[in-house]
Amino acid sequence: MQQVLMTLPVVIPVIFWAAYHYHKDRHLPEPASNLAICFGLGIGAAALSKLLYVGLEPLGLRYDALALADASPVGLLFYSLLAIGPIEELSKLVPFMLVVMRFKAFDEPLDGIIYASFLGLGYAAAENVYYLEYLTPLESTARGFASPVIHILFASIWAYWVTRAKLNREPTTLPLLQGFLLSATLHGIYDFLVLLYPVVALPAAASMIIAIWVWRLLLMRHLRRIAEGESLPRQPRL
Repeated sequence: MQQVLMTLPVVIPVIFWAAYHYHKDRHLPEPASNLAICFGLGIGAAALSKLLYVGLEPLGLRYDALALADASPVGLLFYSLLAIGPIEELSKLVPFMLVVMRFKAFDEPLDGIIYASFLGLGYAAAENVYYLEYLTPLESTARGFASPVIHILFASIWAYWVTRAKLNREPTTLPLLQGFLLSATLHGIYDFLVLLYPVVALPAAASMIIAIWVWRLLLMRHLRRIAEGESLPRQPRL
């Protein structure tokens, strides 16, 4: 029973955020099997990112971010921008491009954000399971709800760029690069702020997340309206 209770800070947020995104996509909901696959891919992405971090060791480029925050703020900034952000966003982007983009049900603008969100949710769940033994129950609960938001939001940025190009039948290379660089940079800045000044920089980090959330919320509303308009039967001309 105790082990079950310990997993609640991970399980409850997963159910909450999964239900939230499924509701947002209620107009033309994606197959549950596809969403489950994305969640599983997110777990795999977390494992991939760990391998990429380990791969920095032979190059002498893997650091303890918390220790780096105390020793060298400038070093932490570069590590956040050149390692943390790129590694974690690339780990989510790779399975999205290799698997998710091939889904037959991937046929409307909102789909990319929904699929990327479930991928980010799986990534956050795996990450939170790892940290369970190091955090208090209160810290685990806070992280359980916050971590999915972070990974969902940053994944939504590159997902929107790539999805827009895909559905417009345009080359995806440039949008992919643009979306990835933007999300990786914002992710790196966010981690830099919360690692260097966990209290002082909290308002700045929170403001960044709120701004991206509002952008994403408005974008999803706009894309849903487009989908609803496209799905309406055409009226015969007089």
